[in-house]
Amino acid sequence: MILHTYRSVALAGLAFCVLMMAVALGLEHIGGFEPCPLCIFQRVAVIAAGIVFAIAAIHSPAGRVGKVIYGVLALAAVGTGAFIAGRHVWLQGLPADEVPSCGPGLDYMMDILPMQEVVAMVLTGSGECANIDFSLLGLSLPAWTLIGFAILAIAPLRMLFFKSRG
Repeated sequence: MILHTYRSVALAGLAFCVLMMAVALGLEHIGGFEPCPLCIFQRVAVIAAGIVFAIAAIHSPAGRVGKVIYGVLALAAVGTGAFIAGRHVWLQGLPADEVPSCGPGLDYMMDILPMQEVVAMVLTGSGECANIDFSLLGLSLPAWTLIGFAILAIAPLRMLFFKSRG
């Protein structure tokens, strides 16, 4: 197996996070797709997971406790991103008359509201996130992101259950 060290698993997770962000930024800056609030939150989750993977790769803990801590932190970031992507896919699947109202823009909310209210408003509202601007093979971008998070979850799960060789 190619991922035979803890560091290589963490680096693989980091590389996948970099790939996910490269695709997101490429679609934004080259493809001209403007990210909605839920897309931005998914990016934050990818970046958070990437930071945990990077620190885990640098530290490469020898003890079981350190390996579990990094695995749990990375899995929490990936799980949060998957939840947000799942919510995004769900919003896109709603009939037009059931889509919540859009509300103010994310920048405006960030300027005037506490962070927990911004998060709550984005997760409960965000009708603008129900728009499907692009699909590939019949799946919207949030659906592909959800698949990306599912694949990415392999790395922290491997970190959690890593067994050192002899």
